[in-house]
Order: sequence, then structure tokens, then C-alpha cells
Amino acid sequence: MRVALYSRVSTAEQNATMQIEELRAYCQRRQWDIAEEFTDAGVSGSKESRPALNRLLAEAKRRKFDVVLVYRYDRFARSLRQLVNALCEFDALGIHFVSLHEGVDTSTPNGRLVFGIFASIAEFERELIRGRVRSGLAAARARGKKLGRPKRIVDARRIAALRVQGWGWKKIAREVGCGVSTVLRVGREGEKRGSVIHAESPRGSVVLSASV
Repeated sequence: MRVALYSRVSTAEQNATMQIEELRAYCQRRQWDIAEEFTDAGVSGSKESRPALNRLLAEAKRRKFDVVLVYRYDRFARSLRQLVNALCEFDALGIHFVSLHEGVDTSTPNGRLVFGIFASIAEFERELIRGRVRSGLAAARARGKKLGRPKRIVDARRIAALRVQGWGWKKIAREVGCGVSTVLRVGREGEKRGSVIHAESPRGSVVLSASV
């Protein structure tokens, strides 16, 4: 078995030596070959993106090892969601995950059971968040609050007139207070005078008026 070791300490003053030595000893007991060691030193666990962890995940996709061995869950993942996402990716790649101090090994039936429980809890948390969001939107609508991006008024005839004067699209966009893409779209609709055109811009919903 080729193993990738992962360790992390939160501050530069701390040392990951103890973690690494215990992980090496565990590999020796199980007669596993260490493919590579990944250590994030002085990196907070609150950050999902970490140099060594990012490298480990990239090497996993290249099938450089068969097992990922960590000291503890909290050394590896900042949240249950991140842990479950990583384990799902490892599972899809055929890579096992072992947490030394929690005694979890996804190559065993017990380890797969724990992984399934974690996945269920993470899904439950996601559903709770979705439910809270839906409830908040419903409550806002009940209070008469308009949801979505705000509407802005853009004078299509003015844009056409400025183009006739030789203005560039960027200059017109600054003048009328819209994005360039919106002004371009209005310019192409310039022949539709006397009507009101509805369009979308990155800054919000736009009502295009042909009035002066």
C-alpha cells in the first residue's frame, strides 16, 4: 500500500514532528510504504485551501497513493462538509482514508459505516440550510419585499444619439451608468423605438426606455 501522510499545525511556533512520527510508526506496523508526506505548518484549520493539502488532493487525482493517513479529522478538514467532500472524492478515486486517533479506516466495514453516517449528517445540515433560506425568502415575500436584482432605467434613444455623435461604447456606458455589455445590447435594439425593452445586466434588471 502506498500511503500519503498529512499533518498540520496552526502556528509557526508549533511543530508537526509528533504527528509525523506517530503516522510513520503506524505505517511501519501495517507495513505500508510512505509515498509522500504533506505538512501544512502555520496554517489555520479555518482555511479550506492550504498549500500542502491542495498538493495532496492534486496528487490523489494522479493516483500517486492508495491511502491517505491523517493524525486526526481536525488536522485535515475544517468542517464536516469539507471532510465528506474529500472522502467522496477519495472513494471515487479508489483511495482509502485513515484517521489515526479516531480509529477510522474506510477500507474496513466499520470505517465505511462511519463515512456513511458522516455523509448523512452533512446532507441533513445542507437540508437545514436550504430550509432556512426558503423560509427567509417566503417571509420576505409575505412582507411585500421585492426579491431579485433591482431595476434600472436606461434611455435607449440617448444611447443611439451618443453613438451617432461618435461616442465609444465604454464612454457611453460611463455616461449612462451601465455596464458595457448592457449598452451594447441596447445599441443593437436601437431600432425598436417607441417600445420598452426588458433586459438583464450584471448590475441588475434593466428597463430600457425609448423616451428622451
